[in-house]
Amino acid sequence: MNRSERAGAFENAVNPGVTRREVWAWAMYDFANSGYTTVVLTTVFNTYFVAVVAAGKSWGTLAFTAALSVSYLAIMLTMPTLGARADARAGKRRLLFTSTVACVVATALLALVKPGDIFYALIVLAISNYCYCIGESVVAAFLPEIAKAQALGRVSGWGWGFGYFGGMLALGLSLLLVSRMSAAGASASQYVPYVMLLTAGLFALAALAPFFFLRERSAPSHKPVEGLLGRLWAAWRETSRSFPDFRLLLLCGACYQAGVAVVITLAAVYATEVMGFTMTQTMVLVFTVNIAAAVGALLFGHVQDRIGHKRALAVTLWGWLAMVVIAYLAVDIQVFWVAATLAGLCMGTSQSAGRAMAGALAPPGRLAEFYSLWTFAIQLAAVVGPLSYGLITWITVGNHRMALLSTGVFFVAGLLVLLRVDFVRGMAMRDAAAECAVSQVGGWR
Repeated sequence: MNRSERAGAFENAVNPGVTRREVWAWAMYDFANSGYTTVVLTTVFNTYFVAVVAAGKSWGTLAFTAALSVSYLAIMLTMPTLGARADARAGKRRLLFTSTVACVVATALLALVKPGDIFYALIVLAISNYCYCIGESVVAAFLPEIAKAQALGRVSGWGWGFGYFGGMLALGLSLLLVSRMSAAGASASQYVPYVMLLTAGLFALAALAPFFFLRERSAPSHKPVEGLLGRLWAAWRETSRSFPDFRLLLLCGACYQAGVAVVITLAAVYATEVMGFTMTQTMVLVFTVNIAAAVGALLFGHVQDRIGHKRALAVTLWGWLAMVVIAYLAVDIQVFWVAATLAGLCMGTSQSAGRAMAGALAPPGRLAEFYSLWTFAIQLAAVVGPLSYGLITWITVGNHRMALLSTGVFFVAGLLVLLRVDFVRGMAMRDAAAECAVSQVGGWR
């Protein structure tokens, strides 16, 4: 493809007035915050907490997942109101900046966690994850402003794929740091604080691009915003009446993302406790998973736009089921690596696909609010998935294999709900709602 063809492909993917620099800046936020999830939630801090801070007690995994569940519950209750206010005031950029600064500070504070600092670690972890989730929801709401409807999959894939490279950069530098300090005789309690500071610094540096170059395109709706629970309940009732397919998509996402949340949060714990991986081996494993996830997100976005959102997600969910079975049966390390690589491919495709599907059904002018509902579903999944895993390991006295196998139920449930989603009908109702909103906007003022 020559330069003119590449330029034409870009113009066909983005809305008028959107520049390459702005798309790059939007994708840079995925690049920035991926280091947090990769290092803090997936690889280093979770295993450090279970093995060192909680001294390997059987309740360590449950405590870690419970702290995350509290943060996800807080997001579920507050994000719809925050999103509605951002739409009313055209304040998505402001909310993105505030949440990012708070997440960076909280991540840096994790460097102060020492062995035995259980309550401090759990509180700061919950705060950092709450702020991370706000930023993740808000930046997703920019996608329909940037990408054309027929290119939501590929543009979302650009962001997710680029984001995984950010995770790999943070993990790679952390791996280098851990390897050198371990070789010098340092323990986890000595090198993990430096890893947390490194992760916070990379997040702050990479997040500068969207703050400088990402534009706020939606005009303020000036729509009145109800109170906390009132907005949540009103939005849920409205999806039943006016956006039934978006509501089904929320239920589908809540199901399959519960399984995805288990893999993101507890893959490193599983590798350590079941397969006997060391910290260095676990970091290499997650690095490999991120490579596969980047490939999946970058390539599958084009496939999604061609074959349709519903069929693309179904393929991904079947892949997740295959991964669960392979990982459950894996005794040999090489077989587990196959499962981990498949998990990476499915992770990149399913997360990118979900963000694009939400954008396809969300009405213009209410993007932050509807992506907040999508965030509600995802955080509900993030509560149910890891918490169920933690409960099963606790009840079965550390049987991680049984806990992993149980996550297959979430992907089956997601497939069953997906069968009922009609994207053609959903997009038609989205357009009708947008036309109605234009005629009513004067009444909101």
